[in-house]
Amino acid sequence: MKIKLGVFFGGKSVEHEVSIITAIQAIENMDKEKYDIIPIYITKDNKMYCGEQIGDIKCYKNIDELLSSSTQVTLAQKDNKVCLIRCDKKMFENIVYDYIDIAFPIVHGTNVEDGTLQGFLKMFNLPYVGCDVTSSAVGMDKYIFKCLLKDNDIPIINCKCYTADQYNADLNGIIKSIEESINYPVIVKPVNLGSSVGIKIAKDRAALEDAIANAFTYAKKVLVERAVMNLKEVNCSVVGDYEECEASECEEPVKTDEILSFNDKYISGGKKMGVKSDNEKSMNAGVLKLPAEISPEMRAKIQDLSKRTFKVLGCTGVVRIDFIIDQDTNDVFVNEINTIPGSLSFHLWKATGVKYSNHLDKMINLALKRNREEQNMTFSFDSNILAGYENGFGGTKGKLGK
Repeated sequence: MKIKLGVFFGGKSVEHEVSIITAIQAIENMDKEKYDIIPIYITKDNKMYCGEQIGDIKCYKNIDELLSSSTQVTLAQKDNKVCLIRCDKKMFENIVYDYIDIAFPIVHGTNVEDGTLQGFLKMFNLPYVGCDVTSSAVGMDKYIFKCLLKDNDIPIINCKCYTADQYNADLNGIIKSIEESINYPVIVKPVNLGSSVGIKIAKDRAALEDAIANAFTYAKKVLVERAVMNLKEVNCSVVGDYEECEASECEEPVKTDEILSFNDKYISGGKKMGVKSDNEKSMNAGVLKLPAEISPEMRAKIQDLSKRTFKVLGCTGVVRIDFIIDQDTNDVFVNEINTIPGSLSFHLWKATGVKYSNHLDKMINLALKRNREEQNMTFSFDSNILAGYENGFGGTKGKLGK
C-alpha cells in the first residue's frame, strides 16, 4: 500500500511564492510508485486547500480561480487517522476529504518554517519531514542562532540585536551603540527572514537609519553586524539526523551587487528553472558556481562546520548552511541556516551523484524514524492531583501546597 504523503506549502510569509515553486518541484520528482501525494496549499491568510489543480504550477497565475475550483480543508484526528476535513461540506459529500500518513512541509519564512507549522503537525502526532519545532525556531531567528553557535565555538560574525520598542524609544541610542561597537560598513537584517528580503548595507549614518527603518517593516527585531566587503559566499547542504549526517558539495552564489539579492536567488536563475523531473533544475541554478571556487582545505573546513552546526541545532532532514569567507584574512564564518532550503538544495546533492527522488526518500525515512523513536517516549504522568479539587476551588483540598 502506498504511503499517503501530504505536501504542505505556501503560508503567511514573504517567501510564499518561492515555497510554491519548491514544493511543486519536489512533487514532480517524488516516486509515485511509493507515495500517494496530496498537495496542500496554504493561502496567505493560512487557509488550507486541496484539489486536482493544487499541484499544477500553471494554475497559480490566477489563485482566486484556483481556489474557487478547490476544497478548503483542515486537519482532524478521526478513526485513528489524521484526516483532511472539508470546511464547507456540501450535501451528500463525505466530511473526510482524505487522510495522510506523513506530512512534508515545504515552506519558507516566518509563520511556517519557524516551527509554527511543525508544532501544528506535532499536535496530531503526525510524522513530518524536516527539522523539529525547536531547531526550526532557532534556525529562523538569526540572533539566537548566532548565540548558540558562539556558545559552541563555531565561528560567527559578532552582532547586535535591537527590538522595535528600542527603535521607537531611542533611535539615536541604537545608532550610537552600533557606531561604538561595530562601526561602518554594517549590514542590517530582519532577524527572522530569508531570501535576502529586507537586507541592506550601510556605510554611513544616513544609510544606517534607512536600513534599520526598512528592516523593521519586515520584523520586530533586527540584526546588525560588521559587513565583510571583500567576501566570498559559499553554501553547503547537510542531510541526516542526530546520529549521522553528511555534507554536500559546496556552491558559490554569484551576486550582482554588494549583497546577494532576492533577484539573484530566484528571478535571474528562475528564468531557467523548471519543475519537471526530466531536467531537475534549481531555482538559482543559473546564478551560482558549482562547485565553489575554493581550495580543497577550505571545502573540507566548510563541510565540517556544516555538520557541526547541523548537530548543534539538532536538525533532521535537509538544511542549507550559508558561509562568509573574508578574502582579506581567509577567515570563514557561519552566516545563517535554512532549515527548509529553496529547491531542498537538491542541486547540491545531484552534484554528488544523488538522484532527487532518492534525496526525497531519505528525508521521508528520517521523519518516520524520528516518529518511531518519539512513540517510545513518555509524554504523560499519571497522578491523583485532580482528586483534590472534588469540592471545587473553594474548599481546603483545592489549595495547592497545603
